[in-house]
Order: sequence, then C-alpha cells, then structure tokens
Amino acid sequence: MSLLEIKNATLKFGGVVAVNDLSFSVEEGEVYAIVGPNGAGKSTVFNLISRFYDPFAGSFSFDGQNLLDLNADQIADLGVARTFQNIELFDHATVLQNLLVGRHRHRKTTLVEEMLFLPRVRRQEHENRAAVEEVIDFLDLQPYRNKMIAGLPYGIRKVVELGRALASGPRLLLLDEPASGLSVEETQDMRWWIDDIRKQMGITVLMVEHDMGLVSGVCDRVLALADGAKLAEGTPAEVQSNPAVIEAYLGAGAA
Repeated sequence: MSLLEIKNATLKFGGVVAVNDLSFSVEEGEVYAIVGPNGAGKSTVFNLISRFYDPFAGSFSFDGQNLLDLNADQIADLGVARTFQNIELFDHATVLQNLLVGRHRHRKTTLVEEMLFLPRVRRQEHENRAAVEEVIDFLDLQPYRNKMIAGLPYGIRKVVELGRALASGPRLLLLDEPASGLSVEETQDMRWWIDDIRKQMGITVLMVEHDMGLVSGVCDRVLALADGAKLAEGTPAEVQSNPAVIEAYLGAGAA
C-alpha cells in the first residue's frame, strides 16, 4: 500500500475543471514531484490533499486513512506538513517562536495545566525545544534563532518555513515551490536539504516545483500536469523527454 494514494480526483470551479480525473500514488521514502506550466493545477492538488478544497469526485488516502473524512485542521495530526508558495510566517515573532508553532500538534497538556505550569507542561516544553533545536541545527539557522522574521532576507524566511514544517515531525512533507525566489546557491542548499530530509529523517517528500534542475537532482519520480490532467509520469529524464510534456511547456513546434 502506498503512503499517499489519489484516485480519479476531480475539482471544478464553476465551469472550469481545475483537476481532471487525476490518479497517482506516492511511496513511503521517495521524493515525488508534480510539475507543469502555470495554471496546470499543481498547487490545487496540494490544497485538495490538505483539505482546503473538497473534491468534486475521487478518493484520497494517507497510510490507509481516508482524508475526506477529516477536516483541514486534522491533517497535520496524521503526520502531513506543508509549505506554501507565498511564505506564511509570523513576521513579528522570532525564528525560534515560529518553529515552535510547528510543535502545536504534539501538545498533550490541558489549559489548566499550562496556566499552573505543572511538571508535565515543563517536560513537554523541554521536548518541544529539543525538537526545534534539532531542526535549527539541521538547517543551519543558529545565527537567526532569536531574530524577528520581518528583518530576515527572503531566502532565510523560505528556510524557516521549511523548518516549521519539519518541526511538526511529519511522515509526508508537501513542499510548494521550495526553490521559488531563491538564488542559485540557495537552490543548491535546498537540494541538499531535501535529499537529507529523505535520507536522514526518513520523511517522504511530495513537491511542486518549476526548477527542473532541482527536480532532476532529488526526485525519484515526476508527474507532469497540464490543465489539471496527467500528461506523463516516470523518472525525471522520462518526463522531460516526453513529447506531450515538451508541447505543454514549449508549444507544438518544439514537440
């Protein structure tokens, strides 16, 4: 059984079909990418998995659990975390505080226990801090630990958002255009981190990305979309050489 299985997913906005009878699966331990031109439906697929949208038709399961039985706020509890195209951080909080937000799903104490700061609360706080410090070390964020997000460069903010997702301790990490807006050097760092996230942390990665260099460097399999439908699926080399994919990106003459 695949870790993530999507079958015959369809989503319509009025008369526009955003996702069209789409089926694919992601195996545990792999890095899988969804690529395609702007407007192909890539981020819409993420929003379906995250339960931000209700599909018109289709089935979604994670480790055998029917995702359609859950609300958006319950997805993280399954071990699914995500980043966004547009960075979603708390600008007037520190890097450390933003990462601690990712530990919210691990909260086991009650409001009364926290008001009284009982021993169980202190133990939980120590556990959360230790987990966040591991992420800070992993992503080389030590120089920024106590700095406000609002004063940080875009590339560092991108890494902090990745860190917040990792702090939640996911089994499946959804990365929505992780290299968008990054320099060549920052993109190379992102490539190494994604590879280490899979190898060292054992986290399965599903990402949407336009940078085919990054996709080719880290991904086991690739799904190409156009107009919400599957064009091709296979290794990065197979998908990049597929005539239908070339036509979707460059036009019929190029194909």
